[in-house]
Amino acid sequence: MDFGIDFARFTWEGGAAALGGIAAEAIRMSDEAGFSTVAAMDHFFQIPGVGERTEPMLEGYTFLGFAAGITERVKLQLLVTGVTYRHPGVLAKTVTTLDVLSGGRARLGIGAAWNEEEHVGLGVPFPPVAERFERLDEALAICRQMWSDDDGPYEGHHYRLAETLNSPQNVAGPPPIQIGGMGPNKTLRLAARHAQEVNWFPVGEEKFTEARDTLARHCETEGRDVSDIRLTVLLMPPAPGETDKFLADAQMYADLGVEEIYVAPPSNDPRVDIDRFQRELLGPVSAM
Repeated sequence: MDFGIDFARFTWEGGAAALGGIAAEAIRMSDEAGFSTVAAMDHFFQIPGVGERTEPMLEGYTFLGFAAGITERVKLQLLVTGVTYRHPGVLAKTVTTLDVLSGGRARLGIGAAWNEEEHVGLGVPFPPVAERFERLDEALAICRQMWSDDDGPYEGHHYRLAETLNSPQNVAGPPPIQIGGMGPNKTLRLAARHAQEVNWFPVGEEKFTEARDTLARHCETEGRDVSDIRLTVLLMPPAPGETDKFLADAQMYADLGVEEIYVAPPSNDPRVDIDRFQRELLGPVSAM
């Protein structure tokens, strides 16, 4: 099983002046140690459950571009892009640029977005949830068209593009699309239609199995094999001394078909966390 690092907080010692140096060291450590992915959140304010809204937060695609320039191996993605934050044509171009400059290491992680507070705070329109899912469906169709040989127009209900020109194209074909979320009626239906990967929450064996079965039903409707969609999960990082429990949980998800887990460094120094994850967790997880 693959093991990715998700950068979700930037409340690091030294303040803004130290963020670049610490981020560079932590990202290089992740790449050199053998972690599979460097990811970041797509938020502009810190989110509940991680920290106070006024804590430092870096813009995600700028962070990934920075990471692309100092790494050689790790995959690069947001966990996950909010569909409302960028016009789909611009988003497709952004991910393509990341893919080209990283030598083909980009993924598009994306979801319907949820944080109304930061939308309102920064003046970003926040449509009702039904419309956000409609926009997600169209945005994914636009990305797929822009990552194909078809550079003609796109006519949707919410988006209209006169031409879907995307030059240069991606290095080795379209970047994998990963849809975040477990909603049975909309999110998993869109995953069955568009995605090569999903990212789910650690909800336990019963609910995880239920979501997998629901995804399989949607795949049948869309004429796809559910085994073609890679399962990933974001796990809570273990506190020191709780390695055994973490590894037991990781094994359970591996047994359920998960192929990659992500963990966010929790402390005020991600270098310390990544070093601990490498020493205690990377080997056992990779062997699952």
